[in-house]
Amino acid sequence: MNEEILWLAWTGMVVTPWKLIGYTGALMFASRWLVQFIASKRAKKPVMPRLFWYMSIIGSLMTLSYFTLSDKADSVGVLQNLFPAFTAAYSLYLDISHRGWNRDRAGH
Repeated sequence: MNEEILWLAWTGMVVTPWKLIGYTGALMFASRWLVQFIASKRAKKPVMPRLFWYMSIIGSLMTLSYFTLSDKADSVGVLQNLFPAFTAAYSLYLDISHRGWNRDRAGH
């Protein structure tokens, strides 16, 4: 998983499978704000869709796995992603507890 993917050498960067996981996690974590923006625009009020929390957890766990399991082994990256994963999981738990598992779409 730490060996370079040769067919991506044209990028000028050393890309490994772990880096692809890290890139995907970072993209997912960042694009959760687009999901929140679209949901709020549609509702015409501030809305935090459940998908935001799922994307937060998955994105955090993917980047956390990159920082812990790859050759990177970066403690700053671990700390930077551990707390958001925990808070997103707790927020998802509260959302499910408060609104139920199959909440009504109109009741975001």
